[in-house]
Amino acid sequence: MPSAYHKTPIGFARITEEEGFISSIYLLDGEFEETAAETPLLKKTVQQLDEYFEGQRKVFDLPLKQKGTDFQQQVWEQLSKIAYGKTISYAQQSKFMNNPLGIRAIASANGKNHLIIVVPCHRVIGSDGSLTGFGCGVWRKKWLLDHEAQVMGVGQATLAL
Repeated sequence: MPSAYHKTPIGFARITEEEGFISSIYLLDGEFEETAAETPLLKKTVQQLDEYFEGQRKVFDLPLKQKGTDFQQQVWEQLSKIAYGKTISYAQQSKFMNNPLGIRAIASANGKNHLIIVVPCHRVIGSDGSLTGFGCGVWRKKWLLDHEAQVMGVGQATLAL
């Protein structure tokens, strides 16, 4: 599987391509050696991530496929519908999925998302506005939400009602 390590403002992203799809974009702690994106798809992904961090991209145009159960795939599909610069709560996400009792299972599936930023699990927050859970670190979740709010000119991210 071709992969690249790309430096971002919030750490290194490991980007993995599998069978013509991006299968993982994950933010890592620590220092890594930046590696060149060797395939056209990895290059396109690096370019789009750079555009996102520069505030020039709000929607990604990449072929994505990550491994997961049918339920996880449904959760990730719903995450992809959350607009740039907006947030929803886990409770809202469960209602959107017509599964109001499935908050914990949905939150668990959010946590298994490995297409960070592109499948925007960082846009799901606690009902009280708290920044709960993010596999790459809550500080990164806060940074991403603040970045999107700044690009949108709204100061800070708020819960969308």
